[in-house]
Amino acid sequence: MYGVLLNPKTNDYSQFDPETRRLLRATIDFFESYGKQRLLQADLNAEWVADFLEFQKKEKLFATFLTPSANADGDENRRWDGARNAALSEIFGFYGLPYWYAEQVTILGLGPIWMSDNKVAKAKAAQQLTDGEVMAFGLSERSHGADVYSTDMILTPSAESGGFTASGTKYYIGNGNVAGMVSVFGRRADVDGPEGYVFFAVDSRHPNYELIDNVVHGQMYVSTFSLNDYPVSADDVLHTGPEAFAAALNTVNVGKFNLCHGSIGMATHSLYEAITHANNRILYGNPVTDFSHVQGNFVDAFARLSAMKLFSDRAVDYFRSASLDDRRYLLFNPVTKSKVTSEGETVMTLLLDVVAAKGYEKNTYFHQANRYTGWLPRLEGTVHVNVAQILKFMPNYLFNPVEYPVIGTRLDASDDSFFFAQGPVGGAAKIRFADWTKAYESRLDVPNVAVFYEQAKALQELLLTAAPSAEQQKDLDFVLNIGHLFSLIVYGQLIIEQAANTGLDVDVLNRIFDFQIRDFSGYAIALYGKPSATQAQQEWAVGAVRRPVADAASFDRVWQQVKALDGAYVMPG
Repeated sequence: MYGVLLNPKTNDYSQFDPETRRLLRATIDFFESYGKQRLLQADLNAEWVADFLEFQKKEKLFATFLTPSANADGDENRRWDGARNAALSEIFGFYGLPYWYAEQVTILGLGPIWMSDNKVAKAKAAQQLTDGEVMAFGLSERSHGADVYSTDMILTPSAESGGFTASGTKYYIGNGNVAGMVSVFGRRADVDGPEGYVFFAVDSRHPNYELIDNVVHGQMYVSTFSLNDYPVSADDVLHTGPEAFAAALNTVNVGKFNLCHGSIGMATHSLYEAITHANNRILYGNPVTDFSHVQGNFVDAFARLSAMKLFSDRAVDYFRSASLDDRRYLLFNPVTKSKVTSEGETVMTLLLDVVAAKGYEKNTYFHQANRYTGWLPRLEGTVHVNVAQILKFMPNYLFNPVEYPVIGTRLDASDDSFFFAQGPVGGAAKIRFADWTKAYESRLDVPNVAVFYEQAKALQELLLTAAPSAEQQKDLDFVLNIGHLFSLIVYGQLIIEQAANTGLDVDVLNRIFDFQIRDFSGYAIALYGKPSATQAQQEWAVGAVRRPVADAASFDRVWQQVKALDGAYVMPG
């Protein structure tokens, strides 16, 4: 069987080039040598991740993984490679979200820099990465949240310097306590509308940069900071006008993709801890894992976690192969963000219902992951924001396919330069997709794939015969439900593709579509209950409910795979 889950004891990352393998293993070895108790104590004490940052500085980890080839001064190991970045995000999540977060906000901070034409800023960023520094992304503000159209960071032209002075406050800015370069979004005082937007770089150590507070209690430093007449020269300006706004959204496209693998890492470590605990605990004279509901929870959690990994790894291939002529990543990207991270929460809840009080004990990794897993669906835009974005792609995806060259598994050691040349924002409704039905029809031999395919075709029928009215389309609560139904179809397509690419065990694939059927049925019933649902929509909803094909032997084979994870990984120390 394809080894879906990360296991630090056995993963050798042989799919990557030698230096990538060395750095991924070095990262694992750092945390393993750190030890579980030290790792957990640092979390309990809310210690800044200084030890980790010293490690990455020594190994030039961020410099190697986060410097595009064009800025790497000829170092062939430095590139922006979506496949290995995903693997690194998974490792960070496996050991603790604060470590993932330090890299995540560095990625966001670098986005507007690498997307710019500012050679001075690029050279400065490349050197700072080489020196072991981290970055930050100054976009959000307390009063405006995700509304990036609005900003109270004001740049005033300075006749004296020929540049600007910037004043304003940013909120929820990771690494804002130490970042060598903070990419800040603002607007000019003397120019109205989109033409007035500016992205510029500042230094957190400058006297006109005021660090106010960490808005959370934890190892992560999620800062509030103010700029007080901060001097901004031409060398500090990254983007102006609509390009500044595009840089903000395109950077989020790059950054939010990493949330899925962070969630996968957290859930994977938690699964190991949960099965090792439960399979060795006697309750009422029996091992906890003898109870059918416990086995059901574990099998469901394992199937959902496997699906998270399969979808996310396959989405990497599409992102790495993207171009101005193939922008399908703009659909798969918000699905990784909203669907995969939400599934991470579901997995943690299933496991918590088994381990119960154990999951709150301070000497467990589970305790830490359970606190943090809910962050990921709510960072880089909420699930609702991303599902609303997903809906824009639905008509062309379901009804208007075109031919594309087949995209294979992308593990090649190449630079993903398109990440920083995504072009203008917008046009989501015009993006076309390959025929999604081919993936499903290739696996109709799997009973639950066949049943789910019936449901997927039923959604097409709903949209053709009882589509949301103009009034219903204004009801976000109603259309988001449609978005969740659609997301399941997209999710299933890439899972099937990755199952074929990796030789996934057919029993695991069947269990994945067992929950896909149940989830689709749940959203259908939710639509039935919406106050504005028409009679035709209500009848469709009831008719779309399906029951997964029960197969006790197949279930037991998957359960044996889960049970075999008892003791497969235990963090030392």
